Amino acid sequence: MNSSLAAVAETDYQPFTPPFIDRQRKVLSVRNLSKSYSAQQTVLDGISFDLHAGELVGVIGRSGAGKSTLLHVLNGTHSASGGEILSYPEVGTPQDVSKLSGRALNAWRSQCGMIFQDFCLVPRLDVLTNVLLGRLSQTPTLKSLFKVFPDADRARAISLLEWMNMLPHALQRAENLSGGQMQRVAICRALMQNPGILLADEPVASLDPKNTQRIMNVLREISEQGIS
Repeated sequence: MNSSLAAVAETDYQPFTPPFIDRQRKVLSVRNLSKSYSAQQTVLDGISFDLHAGELVGVIGRSGAGKSTLLHVLNGTHSASGGEILSYPEVGTPQDVSKLSGRALNAWRSQCGMIFQDFCLVPRLDVLTNVLLGRLSQTPTLKSLFKVFPDADRARAISLLEWMNMLPHALQRAENLSGGQMQRVAICRALMQNPGILLADEPVASLDPKNTQRIMNVLREISEQGIS
């Protein structure tokens, strides 16, 4: 182990423990959600469901059915054409996140982590920095430009990589990772937001059976800790 990696490995960190959430609590309620790109192209029509804390839900459909669109609408990266997306905080009244904008929308996105189908890692950055990018929305702009993150964020990133058995690759460029390794890094990055909800867009679509099983086990473990 080189000196730089040793310094990373010796950083003081606590084993990763996702935030506890009461499993009986409803965290999201979707009612008659629709999304149209034009009068002739309706992708989502009348989607309704409830999501509870720690619940693991899969969306099944053919290619082009709107699965990715649904996740992006829930996350707020795409706007809804109609319906409601009610978020239930632990304290306070529900809010329709489909109507949010500006800082309120950014706050929602930080509570609703996203794992993208193509990982969306920065190839030339190392694994640790890619994970830290999950904190960009909570990092002052100037510091983020120079990739200067608080010690607490670095410690959390390291604990996530340790939990995901990726710490030995912390200083390795993302472009040199396998598909399964990239997916684990992407999960770590999403968890850096401390989300109550984690959306995964076809998280195992490009993986071999061994890595598919590994990632599904990780997602089950996350749900068992209270993250939906």
